[in-house]
Amino acid sequence: MQNIEAQVNALLRPEVLALSAYHVQNAKGLIKLDAMENPYTWPKEMVDEWLEVLRNAEVNRYPDPSADRLRSALRAANGIPEAAEVMLGNGSDELIQIILMGLRGDNPVVLAPQPTFVMYRQIAISLGLRFVGVDLIEQDFSLDMPAMRDAINQHRPKVIFLAYPNNPTGNVFADQDIVEILRIAPGLVVVDEAYAPFADATFMQRALEFPNLLVMRTLSKLGLAGLRLGFLVGHPAWISQLDKLRLPYNINVLTQHTAEFALLKQAVLDAQVGWIRRDRELMMAELASLPVKVFPSQTNFISFRLMENDAFEVFERLKQAGVLIKNLSSAGGQLLNCLRVTVGTPYENQRFIDTLKEVLHS
Repeated sequence: MQNIEAQVNALLRPEVLALSAYHVQNAKGLIKLDAMENPYTWPKEMVDEWLEVLRNAEVNRYPDPSADRLRSALRAANGIPEAAEVMLGNGSDELIQIILMGLRGDNPVVLAPQPTFVMYRQIAISLGLRFVGVDLIEQDFSLDMPAMRDAINQHRPKVIFLAYPNNPTGNVFADQDIVEILRIAPGLVVVDEAYAPFADATFMQRALEFPNLLVMRTLSKLGLAGLRLGFLVGHPAWISQLDKLRLPYNINVLTQHTAEFALLKQAVLDAQVGWIRRDRELMMAELASLPVKVFPSQTNFISFRLMENDAFEVFERLKQAGVLIKNLSSAGGQLLNCLRVTVGTPYENQRFIDTLKEVLHS
């Protein structure tokens, strides 16, 4: 065993050895409100129609490597500028990895405000890149623009990631701040719009306005998390080069068929988004009556800070009562004593609220 461990330590980069694997909680038997998933399934008649579509899937053949029909469907559904190019990824994670794999230079820097989506840091470090995080303003999780300017000037990052809205805080950064970053950044700026269906702000229609802008989205939050499909939009000059790093056939035939079908049923998806947005406001109102600080959200989740209770204890007691949410407090810093809950079905939301009240008041 010692010889194997010695070989592992000798062959793998120190950055990889120092990383912790991304941990996913076991949700079996629990009300699952920890992963920002759409809680709604499709109507039976839509499922039946979908299964008929899959009957025609030629799983013995490789999928369309360019997924032309799917990219056309995504263009129509997302208002992508005609002159912009689109690249598909096996989830947004693959797109982040492709962007970072293409960077040149010695010890290139990847920069993002923090706290934010953990995979920016995780993937950057796994590739041997240097990650720099710039703390958000703790009071409202807005961008600390003086600190961002200083970090950009000092580190000259090759890529800046801006989650818009931000995960795990749920807020949308000020438009003028993002525009300033686009203008002063020496490299690429990736605006990650994973939660676009639940927000009232986007840079998608401005994808060609700034030469260093890439806009990234996913279908996961829309209700297709099991497909693992993300897409990147930007100037063809960027996408044509990054596409060289995309593995062939990265979007499988079942994902292509299913996503094409789902985008034809936009009314169903839009209705589910409407229910989630409605229930998000109801949950925030309920939480506001409790001893917690609720942070504004334009996503399908709500983050809040416990003012009188311990986050670790509340998280465990909720889990014991059958409700799984996300404990943000383990990250420390600005997320100390914070929890995050995904907006579920009305029944799931009420179970969470009722259980949280019992835990906080006991």
